[in-house]
Amino acid sequence: MSRATAELIALVERTAEGLGYELVDVERLGGLLRVSIDTPMGIRIDDCERLSHQLTHLFAVEGVHYERLEVSSPGLDRPLRRADDYRRFIGAEANFHLFAPVDGRKRLRGRLLEVRGADGHEQIVVQVSEAAVPQPRSPSKRKPAARSGEGSPAAAPKVVEFALADVDRARLVPELDFRSGR
Repeated sequence: MSRATAELIALVERTAEGLGYELVDVERLGGLLRVSIDTPMGIRIDDCERLSHQLTHLFAVEGVHYERLEVSSPGLDRPLRRADDYRRFIGAEANFHLFAPVDGRKRLRGRLLEVRGADGHEQIVVQVSEAAVPQPRSPSKRKPAARSGEGSPAAAPKVVEFALADVDRARLVPELDFRSGR
């Protein structure tokens, strides 16, 4: 999928926000136009139908070409793009793919702690535990995993900070609780 043009994103965003939705993403692949929306209460199929109906009419008036329009929720592994996304999900766990290494790694997994800095210069603060950081898969570098209670104690969580501009991709880690009664 590729990102849509800034003009198309602005057009869809105005329409989505006018209906009370937050635009998460607009993607275009050939004739497919995929729009993801969200609200703090989540998205229902009625919400998707409502925005799809609005966009169908808007695109006809504006001359936006597409073969198929798909409106959906962003899913449990919601992408994080804007500083407001990061602020909204402080306390949640996420996977990060960075353009440049931080602490020797381009891929990190951790809990969002804070967003610092002025608009356009935001810094993301993440608590990363060594166990949550993907390790190289080279068989020659594998070490046997330490069992609970053996060897050195678990590594203390590490806090790292990086610029929002240095994030290539970031997605929430789905948190599922299948226990009944909760």
